[in-house]
Amino acid sequence: MPEFTHRRVVITGLGAVSSLGIGADAFSNGIRAARSGVSPITSFDAAGFPYTNAGEVKDFEPSAVLERIRPERWGRSSLLAAAAARLAVQDSGLDPGELSRSAAGSVMGTTSGESTVVQQLTEQWVAHGLQGLDPALIAQAPASRIANAVNHELQLTGDAQTIPTACSASNYALGYAYDLVRTGEADYMLAGGAESVNRYTHAGFYRLGALAESTCQPFDVDRAGIITAEGGVSLLLEPLEYAVQRGARIYAEVLGYAVNCDAAHMVHPDPTSIANCIRQAHRNAGIEPDQVDYICAHGTGTPTNDATEVRAVREVFGDRLPPISSIKSMIGHTMGAASGFGALVCCKALEGDFLPPTANVQTVDPALGPGLDCVPGQARPARLDVVQNHGFAFGGNNAITILGRLT
Repeated sequence: MPEFTHRRVVITGLGAVSSLGIGADAFSNGIRAARSGVSPITSFDAAGFPYTNAGEVKDFEPSAVLERIRPERWGRSSLLAAAAARLAVQDSGLDPGELSRSAAGSVMGTTSGESTVVQQLTEQWVAHGLQGLDPALIAQAPASRIANAVNHELQLTGDAQTIPTACSASNYALGYAYDLVRTGEADYMLAGGAESVNRYTHAGFYRLGALAESTCQPFDVDRAGIITAEGGVSLLLEPLEYAVQRGARIYAEVLGYAVNCDAAHMVHPDPTSIANCIRQAHRNAGIEPDQVDYICAHGTGTPTNDATEVRAVREVFGDRLPPISSIKSMIGHTMGAASGFGALVCCKALEGDFLPPTANVQTVDPALGPGLDCVPGQARPARLDVVQNHGFAFGGNNAITILGRLT
């Protein structure tokens, strides 16, 4: 059995496959420039939908990134996850051979799993009945294959866990990976998430009345909903002592996290429960509210989410609100990958001393109250030492991660 040493844990590698580009730098540079990754849908026939924009990854060629797995045998979400993980390892400077010989694994979050595969199977079923289903596609359908793809690509023999807690899943993954590394159960972990744009998710959010026509506008008085999106994101976690010994670049230290469940309503978030999750994350991280320099919001751009999230933040922080912004205004809602992209941009903000912006804000909603700095329009220089990353999901699944500049 491993000895539980409660090691300090740092993030040393970042990987992203996003609508803003391939790689962590392309992604974070796009966020910093407030560039939009939203465009007309091309991955499925959107005829018949009144709203036809999404945050699609247009320039992803799996074979250009992946070295071991055969793309034709895996669904799109798995390929996005494996590619992001490969990029994170490359970014970390860690020898992949060393990684595969170590106690290492992956934890990936998702909402819909292999959604494009399920969509294809559904179309086959409707057209040809159950006998018409392609066995090769059936083999690609389990959501567990998302983490399996990461381990297979990198030859990891540790945990391969896919967490399906929807839009907070990547924060769950980051917290679980942190626990494994800090207790000595793992030496290295890849944490993140993956999601693919697909017809049924797009249709579902449209029928819920939560889809914006063309633009996501978090915190704006005219905000109308989300933009569906896709991507893969991965962060490499390792003990501080290992990172120092090998001279690694350290983006951030994972200070702590917390998770809870509203257990109240399937789609309507509860501000008191979210506030409790924030307080528990602060306690677990050993910080006070006034130490938080920036909040990467869940920030979906729906009227209810933004109002609830700001109310919960006010319950904890009182009149002293840190800057709080939403990257979904640029990339859309990547579902199970969303809080992973939030964690990545938090790492880059700590490294680059900037506040990520909320794009598309014309008029901050006065109903959200005074003193709300959503970093509208463009990034700003700022010294950040402690950042807070939000992930909330249908079913009331809340997850908060706290990252800090290494001291």
